[in-house]
Amino acid sequence: MTVEPLPLQKLPPDLDCNRLPKHVAVIMDGNGRWANSKGRPRIMGHQKGVDTLKNLLYCCRDWGVSALTAYAFSTENWGRPSEEVAFLMTLFERVLRRELQEMMSENVRIRFVGNLGKLPNSLQSEIAKAMEDTENNSGIQFTVATNYGGREEIVQACKAIAHKVQLNDISITDINEDLFEQHLYTQGLQNPDLLIRTSGEMRISNFLLWQMAYAEIYVTETLWPDFNRDEFHQALSNYQKRDRRFGKVNDSK
Repeated sequence: MTVEPLPLQKLPPDLDCNRLPKHVAVIMDGNGRWANSKGRPRIMGHQKGVDTLKNLLYCCRDWGVSALTAYAFSTENWGRPSEEVAFLMTLFERVLRRELQEMMSENVRIRFVGNLGKLPNSLQSEIAKAMEDTENNSGIQFTVATNYGGREEIVQACKAIAHKVQLNDISITDINEDLFEQHLYTQGLQNPDLLIRTSGEMRISNFLLWQMAYAEIYVTETLWPDFNRDEFHQALSNYQKRDRRFGKVNDSK
């Protein structure tokens, strides 16, 4: 995150402040393709993608979106070239160390979700510090899914609940959706209202499988490093045209 936060910008007048998503999730796809299209190494796309994420974070804050969750590294991403994976781990660590003070001054609350125990020890330390230092901040909730997989999350939740049943801490009849959500990585975080995926890919790629049950999905052909406030404006405008019935019938129509 090498860019400075953009000056505070008001919500565009065509957007209804009462119909904004409270929680936006993003699948940041296309960093490598962006770099390749410019004849640059893939790592340059990841560096530019960090700048894009920071700008989106401040845009959410400016426009009244209270939570942003970014898919930074999936459990499947370990299968990428080892040099790229090593660069990403170093990039995460460097960005955290460099940006924490600013996140504090901007009142951002940072949270990481995923199987964090498999990350490099030095990165785990930076993550723990960032979450501890920002825990009491009251601004936008910024969640970073790192070494995250939706299927793995559901499996670990099932194991944790089964273990409690085995210990007679709970009974099978106690198990319901609320209890299950308490055992997810995202426990306590409101489910996303809007999922944005860049680069035109039409899939959710094992991201927040439980939490996305009723999220509106917006896909843009734009590659992640080129995603800006105008693109976000279009996503929110599209979102506000949706009729969110949650399986019910809207009697007014």
